[in-house]
Amino acid sequence: MTDFNKLFESFAKIKAGVIGDIMLDTYWWGHVERISPEAPVPVVSLDKREHRIGGAGNVALNLAGLGAQVATFSVIGPDEEGKILEELLQRNGIDTRWLEKSGVRITTNKARIISRNQQMMRLDSETTADLLEKEEDLLISQVSKYLALENPQVILFEDYNKGVLTPRVIREVIRMCKDRNIITAVDPKRKNFFSYQGVSIFKPNLKEVKEGLNLLLDDIQLSSLQDIHRQLGEKLMHRISFITLSEKGVFYQTPDESAIIPSHLRHIADVSGAGDTVIAVAALVYAATRDPRLMAEIANIAGGLVCEEVGTVAVDPLKLLKECEQLLN
Repeated sequence: MTDFNKLFESFAKIKAGVIGDIMLDTYWWGHVERISPEAPVPVVSLDKREHRIGGAGNVALNLAGLGAQVATFSVIGPDEEGKILEELLQRNGIDTRWLEKSGVRITTNKARIISRNQQMMRLDSETTADLLEKEEDLLISQVSKYLALENPQVILFEDYNKGVLTPRVIREVIRMCKDRNIITAVDPKRKNFFSYQGVSIFKPNLKEVKEGLNLLLDDIQLSSLQDIHRQLGEKLMHRISFITLSEKGVFYQTPDESAIIPSHLRHIADVSGAGDTVIAVAALVYAATRDPRLMAEIANIAGGLVCEEVGTVAVDPLKLLKECEQLLN
């Protein structure tokens, strides 16, 4: 039987770096009482505006919320959105010393308009071009300094196809981590799907896997997922496949074991940010225990918990601890 209190306490000893596309999430909350006379669209009367940490920053937020010592690595713009984002990260105990500011990029901001707990529209302001070579140099240098100074247990890649994680950055950071025997975990996107060669934990969702491998797969069975792991392994030479299966749960496979962990019954309010929570919890649990099944079980619960909340939120550590004790013991 797992002592979950002891496990959760151990998270405070874990140092984790998060590299990727950090972004600002802006929420405009309002109510609709009429249709515009100018066009057939609802008029939203604004009640409040809220800023939250998004993208790779949400992965860092989940890690920090669970007690880990977290640093972020990214390239943002020298703009007001960047200042707000940096302040939010610092307020949540996340080390922002390693962030780089670029004169040719803007900070990604996703503005969502919400009424009656339903998202009506999203406005994205962002730069999606790959980093310039000099920006890559700076980012790789920052990670190298951090690894030498802090000797973390795990580095997480959070890729949103916004240009921060280029093939060169990915390759160099994984190489540096391998040299130091540091766990690497990635939540990939289509653009650089097969660039993460040699990563420890590869965590796509099923849709991303099907697109990456050009698969037409409707029947989700253990045997078909094991074959997916084999195909991924031929290209990535990674250690662990960890695939989220939406309402069907999660699948994991290592060189020694594999299983589908079914999802738990939930009232789903919003799935945004769930993948961030899953990769954060999975990497943290694996760094603390080296137990892939426990990693999959706890991350599966965490992903379901955040889907019960509206908007991008970090998992509540007390709720997660309670559910782990109830469902896994």
